[in-house]
Amino acid sequence: MDQRIINLYDEYTHKPLNRQEFLKRLAILAGGTAAAMTLLPMLEVNYAHAAVTPQDDLFTERISYAGVNGEMQAYVARPLENKPYSAVVVIHENRGLNAHIEDVTRRAAKAGFLAIAPNALAPLGGTPANEDEARTKFQELKAEDSLQNFIRVFEYLSTRKDYNGKAGCVGFCWGGAMANNLAVNVPSLKAAVAFYGRQPSAEDVSKIKAALQLHYGQLDERVNAGIPAFEEALKKNNIRYELYMYEGANHAFHNDTAPTRYNEAAAKLAWGRTIEFFKKEL
Repeated sequence: MDQRIINLYDEYTHKPLNRQEFLKRLAILAGGTAAAMTLLPMLEVNYAHAAVTPQDDLFTERISYAGVNGEMQAYVARPLENKPYSAVVVIHENRGLNAHIEDVTRRAAKAGFLAIAPNALAPLGGTPANEDEARTKFQELKAEDSLQNFIRVFEYLSTRKDYNGKAGCVGFCWGGAMANNLAVNVPSLKAAVAFYGRQPSAEDVSKIKAALQLHYGQLDERVNAGIPAFEEALKKNNIRYELYMYEGANHAFHNDTAPTRYNEAAAKLAWGRTIEFFKKEL
């Protein structure tokens, strides 16, 4: 698919570009409205395309904990054996907690972790089925409130008997940026993995105590623009990090519900590296 079309969809999903304007510009790039409507299902997220990780040998539950602006909700998955595990906080994209992220949470549990995925939209009533509504709700969130709500998940974890006191996090897109911010703001965090996430400011990097693993798609110019300053600050402050660039991959290359942006080879390689990293650091 024409990279300009993928970039337009990326702009639509991350900036205040309304659907009418998006479809208008898509029609221009596609060569007409009919062609645009044919391309649309290839662009938009479809949970029918998602992998489904079975939960037969997992313990799962939905929990709540106190946030700074209302009750937070989260999905939890871990192996069946009731014993202490290292925790992995799974952080969603700018659509809230959905079936795809719940599946990623089960993948982390299958690897032997206590995985927990909070929903940033919980204080606003949860995740709408309509993705345009979900993105609109994200614009209502205050960045500091969201950060504090995710910091509080570590306080919640400390109350669980199946948690061993070691925690990491992994985030995607909006969640990738949150993973980086948690590394800055949670000194006890052992490991943070960010998939195509916005980078923290260079002056904040010195606060990071966690080991970092960073995954980027080579075609994701919007997010990649922040890499040089971030990497320079990481080196200057002697932060342990791994940075991987996936050739030919777009933003959201790990999301198997995004048909044109999902890159199976890159996704599997990046996830394998993620689990290996967590097993080493946690």
